[in-house]
Amino acid sequence: MTPAEHLASILSDLAASSSVASFDIVEQWVAPDGGYIRVRAWLMNGDFLELAEYFMVSGRECIPVRYRYQWMDATRQQMRKRWDSVEHHPGLPGFPHHVHLADGQVEPGQCLSITDLLKILPGS
Repeated sequence: MTPAEHLASILSDLAASSSVASFDIVEQWVAPDGGYIRVRAWLMNGDFLELAEYFMVSGRECIPVRYRYQWMDATRQQMRKRWDSVEHHPGLPGFPHHVHLADGQVEPGQCLSITDLLKILPGS
């Protein structure tokens, strides 16, 4: 899959998701070996998602290298959950992938793409 095809697939998945009411593309770009997308999305239940993914081509796949997906309530005042790959919890299994919970706890995570995230959102 080329970076342009990967971006097109993400946009198609967002449009087809039963969890997503609407979304805006904040930024996107492609290069021969990767790309980036940043999206603001509103969920069917009124909640808000801020999605940012930098990906690289690996073989025939595009793999998220750095990402941050933040799920917030409708007021954008309360975080529900955030998945990211920022390298600030080196003691967790699956480092650097981890999940921030609403209560402040941090759990181990795994590499997650926007497409993967759309499959686990409520209403999916």
